[in-house]
Amino acid sequence: MTERIRHPRPARRCSAGRGRSPSAVATGRRCVVALAGAALLSVSLLGCYWLGIAGARAAAWLPHRVIVGYAPPQPRTAAGHREVGTDAAPVQPQVRAVVENLARHQSVGRAVRALRRRPGVAYAYPDYVARAAGAFYPDDPGRSDTRRGWEQMQWNMLAGTGVDAPQAWFNLLADKRAGGKGVTVAVLDTGVAYRDWGRFRISPDFRGTRFVAPYDFVKHNRYPLDRSGHGTFVAGVIGERTNNGVGLTGLAYGVSIMPVRVLNESEEGAESTVADGIRYAVGHGARVINLSLEFPPNRVRSASQIPLIVQAVNVALRHRVVVVAAAGNDNASQIAYPARIPGVISVGATTKDGCAASYTNFGPGLDLVAPGGGDDAVMPSDPACDPNRSLPPVYQMTLSDPPFGGLPGNFDRFGYPGLYVGTSMAAPEVSGAAALVIASQVLGPDPTPAQVLRQLERTATPLPAGTTAPNLRYGYGLLNAGAATSPTAAMTQPSS
Repeated sequence: MTERIRHPRPARRCSAGRGRSPSAVATGRRCVVALAGAALLSVSLLGCYWLGIAGARAAAWLPHRVIVGYAPPQPRTAAGHREVGTDAAPVQPQVRAVVENLARHQSVGRAVRALRRRPGVAYAYPDYVARAAGAFYPDDPGRSDTRRGWEQMQWNMLAGTGVDAPQAWFNLLADKRAGGKGVTVAVLDTGVAYRDWGRFRISPDFRGTRFVAPYDFVKHNRYPLDRSGHGTFVAGVIGERTNNGVGLTGLAYGVSIMPVRVLNESEEGAESTVADGIRYAVGHGARVINLSLEFPPNRVRSASQIPLIVQAVNVALRHRVVVVAAAGNDNASQIAYPARIPGVISVGATTKDGCAASYTNFGPGLDLVAPGGGDDAVMPSDPACDPNRSLPPVYQMTLSDPPFGGLPGNFDRFGYPGLYVGTSMAAPEVSGAAALVIASQVLGPDPTPAQVLRQLERTATPLPAGTTAPNLRYGYGLLNAGAATSPTAAMTQPSS
């Protein structure tokens, strides 16, 4: 544990509170053909994917075969000589592609590198394997009680102005790592309705979800149960059980969730408590840490004011743990801490229109945006934005009647409250996508946080549409989990 400071500053969760309007939130969270100088693909009728990542996928390329392009020798001519009738540019000879078989002991990676150094070789690549393209749509009914009813509620999971979860789910199923299986995501929040205990009940759509190493830094026990609904919502966005005929979907439904309670029932927590939670998550095997909380920019203006969290985040990064944080809901032109700490993936919020949300923070250091729900910001330069429209929140199963405003509540009632908008809802979408990238191994078996961030950034959809990224309002753009986990998004060559 870290040493506690004398006067801890409270951190707030990053979503709208129950009963608050979106405007109120701002005050308070991837056949051989001859191609000159081009890569050669193994193609199928339904689609073609590059699968070439070091050790990433079992059948990324054929193990004892490479494709080599041999360039014909260039004709020699005397200096200054030009034949009559050759005013037009000469036709370049075509590169000849050949399939070369390797001896059993030869490594594809070493053979490719050696061939590329030979005179007369235009290119050399593994004989990549393709797979059919597709998408996976689970059966979760949502509140409609009909198959795939989730699609009517979870606009944030669909393609378009959502994160394209169906394509990401398909990619991970093809990798035999359904939903990010094998990765642990720590949710540092108000707790999670992850088990039955006393008055508390497990959320119906968490039955079958794997929970590991739970701890409550508020009550100092091993039962970090949610008294608010916020933490359960956030955990649901990441890992709610999917294709089980119950409730809604979770982006990374195959991960293990580590519930770490660092915020109390009022959704506040001290810097020292949050720092303890980060260090605990690192020490207990988390690969991703989600922080849907902020220190208001008008109170914490410098990293020097939260040294314990900065130190804890640096420990996490040194241990190759991805840290994701909400940019904050103050409609401010600077992102809040801890999202502003170097190395942390900072996440702003967008609406169903694909516009910046009215409450989201923005500015230098913003990495990505993801759906947070609520109404559009006033942005005349962005044609997607219409602040006069009433737009939906983000939905997830959580506590429907927790204590609020001094009134008693219930910890055994669950539903889909239409009250949740904020960067708190956007951050776990990025955490879920990060977990899927790690599980998919498109970056290899053990990517660094910086590599994961770069993958998410370069596969994001630039906003406003048709512009280049990054920019101050949207960072590198809208999270695209389908693209980030696709083998086409990772063209790194084999290293051995």
